[in-house]
This record gives sequence, structure tokens and C-alpha cells, in this order.
Amino acid sequence: MRAVLSIGSNMGNRRALLQTVLDDFAAETVAVSPFYTTAPWGVEDQEDFLNAVLIVDVDLTPLELLHRAQALEQAAERVRQRRWGPRTLDVDIVDIEGYSSQDPVLTVPHPHAHERAFVLVPWLAIDPDATLAGVPIATLAAQLDDAVEVSDPLEEA
Repeated sequence: MRAVLSIGSNMGNRRALLQTVLDDFAAETVAVSPFYTTAPWGVEDQEDFLNAVLIVDVDLTPLELLHRAQALEQAAERVRQRRWGPRTLDVDIVDIEGYSSQDPVLTVPHPHAHERAFVLVPWLAIDPDATLAGVPIATLAAQLDDAVEVSDPLEEA
């Protein structure tokens, strides 16, 4: 099953936390975007995020993929204190090829992906022909005002 994951962090060593996801999915990764520095979304009184998108081919069910993503967040000691608040690690399933669900446990495609530059811009960088719910992500990204900046690879040790 091919899936698009969005990863982000704005606490601690952001790059190292994102790297834990890249390491975990290394054998299944099809593509990884550059890292992007992005302003917080939803709750703005917090540090900037470091975000990336990866495309993976996994031999898992959608719920197994969700549990794997949640296990990575738990390993990073993620605490959900407030919605859209600071986090050590966020691993979101953005889209799964050939799969959709409105289940509150796992909604696919991600219900807010179409309005988040920190998802669309990195995804566009690694798959310019991708679509989200039938709409080209290039079109969706062009409609957004959010600025994202490519992160300096040496920014964090």
C-alpha cells in the first residue's frame, strides 16, 4: 500500500525527531521531501515547525499504519495537551492510494491537508503530479498564502 505521510516537530531537536520516522520507514520509503521550516498552524503562540513529507510503500493495513505512526509519536514522548499545540513529533497519514475513510479514528485523505502548505509544498517537491481527492496538489498549494521555507540542512545538530 502506498501512503503519503506528513511529519513535523517544533520541540527539542526537531531534525533528530523527524529522523526517527525516516529511519523507521527507511526500507519502505519511495521519496522524502526536503525539510521545511513553517509557522505554526491553528495555535500561533509557539515555536516554528520543521516539516517534511515522505511517500512509503508498506505491507500494512491502514489501521496498522496508523498504529505504527502513533507508536513513533509515543516513542518521541508526544503529549497532546492542546489541539494544534506544540509537539515533539507529529506523524500524519495524509493519503493512501486507493483508500478513503470517514472514520473518526482514521480519516483519509487527511481532512485538513488541502489547506496546509506545510503538507502540500513538501509533497509537491517529491511528487509534482500528485492529486488529493482528485485535485492536483499544485493547484491546492497555489491557492494558499502560507509561507514555507526550505530549512538549512545544517540548522540543527
